[in-house]
Amino acid sequence: MVLLHLKGITKSYFSGETRFDALRGVDLKINEGDFLSITGPSGTGKSTLMHIIGLLDNPTTGEILLEGQDVSKLKENELATIRNVTLGFVFQQFNLLPKTSSLDNVILPLLYSDVPLGKRTDMGLAMLKKVGLEDKVKNFPSQLFGGQQQRVAIARALVNNPKIILADEPTGNLDSKSGQEVMELLHKLNKEDKRTVILVTHDMEIAKKAKRMVVIKDGQIIQDKKC
Repeated sequence: MVLLHLKGITKSYFSGETRFDALRGVDLKINEGDFLSITGPSGTGKSTLMHIIGLLDNPTTGEILLEGQDVSKLKENELATIRNVTLGFVFQQFNLLPKTSSLDNVILPLLYSDVPLGKRTDMGLAMLKKVGLEDKVKNFPSQLFGGQQQRVAIARALVNNPKIILADEPTGNLDSKSGQEVMELLHKLNKEDKRTVILVTHDMEIAKKAKRMVVIKDGQIIQDKKC
């Protein structure tokens, strides 16, 4: 089943009379249960494409079909709801609140939903257990290693049970061992939970660890193949 379909996506930026085309006619189908990496050199359009996929930015032209619905022209409040429920974000910098415990960081997305307080705690604890950090519930980010912080971030991304995990350079700030552990966790979520994972990275070796690799250059997809 096609979960996300980008059709004829372009994205242009303007500075005075100068126009820069970051994306030029991107067509991409992402199926339910895919583990897809998007890679390519710096400045080729990866970040722009990630923002389009994550509904963080609107395309200049083209359609974004999410489960068959064109979401490219929805209002910001409607997009925010979809992002909170359908998408789970994992970033290179972790983006954890520094003076907040692991548990409270994980349940943060639930503050914008109708989940009762008691249930939020149970859901957060379950997610921390899922990523192997049930013994770090009360720890602050400064008390955790980089790999542990990223696992807290993944637990936070999972807490709303999203259909898609969008990971932007999730191993970029980690040593090789921690990076490998994060990749193994993403694979586990994809295999056991049937979670769709979209990984954006400039590291070709990391990109090859996905099931499918999309290479982008000069704002266009030049390769789409199984790994």
